[in-house]
Amino acid sequence: MLNWLFALTSALLLILTFPNWNVWWLAPAAMCPMLVAVAREPRPFRRFLMGWSAGIVYWFGVCYWIQIVLAVHGNMGDFEAWALFSLFCLAKGLHMAVFALLAGILMRRWWAVPCVAALWVAIEATHGALGFAWLTLGNAGVGMSLPMRLAPITGVYGISFLFMLMSGALAIAALRRPSRELAWLAPVLLLAVLPALPGPNRGTDTAVLLQPNISETEDWTPAGVNELQQRLVELSLRGVLSQVGKPPSIIVWPEVPAPLYYYEDPRFRQYLDTLAREIHSYLLVGIVAHAPGGAPLNSAVLVNSNGIATTRYDKVNLVPFGEFVPWPFDSIANKVSTEVGDFEAGKRVVVSPVDNHRIGTFICYESVFPNFVRKFAANGAEVLFNISNDGWFGKSAAREQHLEIVRMRAAENRRWILRSTNDGITATIDAAGRLRGTLPTYTEGTSYTGFEYIKTKTIYTRFGDWFPFLCATIALMGLIAEKIL
Repeated sequence: MLNWLFALTSALLLILTFPNWNVWWLAPAAMCPMLVAVAREPRPFRRFLMGWSAGIVYWFGVCYWIQIVLAVHGNMGDFEAWALFSLFCLAKGLHMAVFALLAGILMRRWWAVPCVAALWVAIEATHGALGFAWLTLGNAGVGMSLPMRLAPITGVYGISFLFMLMSGALAIAALRRPSRELAWLAPVLLLAVLPALPGPNRGTDTAVLLQPNISETEDWTPAGVNELQQRLVELSLRGVLSQVGKPPSIIVWPEVPAPLYYYEDPRFRQYLDTLAREIHSYLLVGIVAHAPGGAPLNSAVLVNSNGIATTRYDKVNLVPFGEFVPWPFDSIANKVSTEVGDFEAGKRVVVSPVDNHRIGTFICYESVFPNFVRKFAANGAEVLFNISNDGWFGKSAAREQHLEIVRMRAAENRRWILRSTNDGITATIDAAGRLRGTLPTYTEGTSYTGFEYIKTKTIYTRFGDWFPFLCATIALMGLIAEKIL
């Protein structure tokens, strides 16, 4: 029973590490109780069950807001939403179950500390490919200046490895293993010689970010849509006129829960094209486009200062139950979006020219895929934009969690990220992942903000997720060596 208590304690510590609790300093120790438990438990099936239980509790505690989204915006009853969310937690908890099963093997040997950390990263990196990704352990380090030196080299996974290395060392100490096994912590001292984070600055270029605060439950009529379009144009003008001087180089509208069709609605297209010409700025706008077969696309269109649409990016990574309903749930659940039919995924990363520079835009949930977001910078984007509608989350911790994820993408690629959301959290994030300004949630407003174009590419930008592959190799070698020796 003590082992089960240890395993569940790790789940609770992980929950406390992230928003809304934000006890980030627990991150280096959060998995220590779990590692002690699996080291003490010789029976593989028991380790698996302990890990599964902890994983279920963790996902339930961190992503509780999914039930709210399904019930309120997915038109499901409370019982059905809880049932589907419970199935989600059962599935995602299997990652922790596999970790606990294998970590118990690795904890037997003197190489336990690095191999357990490598195992964690190897499993953590599979979340996106296996259906849903959200917070990784390394995201808790986004405000820690020393661990964040790893971000542009290894991505977020290097920080996860660091925290697990520390948890492993604490577990070894708690188990009263030989002190020489703590020598694996020595490489942590090398953090001090890595390049420091870039210093804070206000940036030399300017942008206006819109936060229109549009209702998620509005029933849209043609008159209501026209009124909204005019309000967005007026809000843009107010944002431009809020500062005296040259106009901003770009104005950004977020992803919104409203039917904005640039290509099918000539009136809306005229509003945007005229606005761009009048203020001599580029416009980046979240819209609904359509694929050749008629399926809706979640898109961002870029209109240049001459009022001409130059590029369009179609969202590649769609949200399960948000923009499509995965099999086998398509007969019992509804997607959150009000568009008719499932969205179709885009096919490619798009980097767009803005005067003599290049920009990249990723949409909402795509922020959780570090190897995907870095492709924009790898293809030449000098600044990144994240347009999102976090209104589906309600007044939950998901908004702060999402912002924490986006901040890590900025640090990994050493790119400013300008984030425009429907009702919060609209934010300016510098190349070190620091917040340079935010708008209050649930309010209409604009942010006239500075930023900087950056051309240099980090190691992570160039090579992507090389570190999880290395970790998978180390973990596998550790497991094989335990069987052979």
